[in-house]
Amino acid sequence: MIVFWLKALLSGLLVALASTIARRSPAMGSLIVSLPLVSVLSMIWLWRDGTDKAELATYIQNTFWYFLPTIPMFLVMPLLLRRGMEFWPALGLGCAMTILLYILMTAALSRFGVRL
Repeated sequence: MIVFWLKALLSGLLVALASTIARRSPAMGSLIVSLPLVSVLSMIWLWRDGTDKAELATYIQNTFWYFLPTIPMFLVMPLLLRRGMEFWPALGLGCAMTILLYILMTAALSRFGVRL
């Protein structure tokens, strides 16, 4: 249980650090959160916990495929905000679009034998 809390604390500190830095420098905060820190940390935690290479490789590959549908949200949300939409509706639309794209990506990949 101590390991769980250590993981949670370290992961939370990264998010807190990024948001604190972003207040002073949006570009630097954006750079920090764009780094795949959560993915890398989760790979480290999985490896440390004894996950075998094949399972870890599948996890990493699936992370790639699930990452792709998230990209449009980072283009659409700024557009919506700049056109006057409030933050919460813009976030809701961005998340809804991402969920729809997850579903479409999963369906498209299954046609090519890729199972997520």
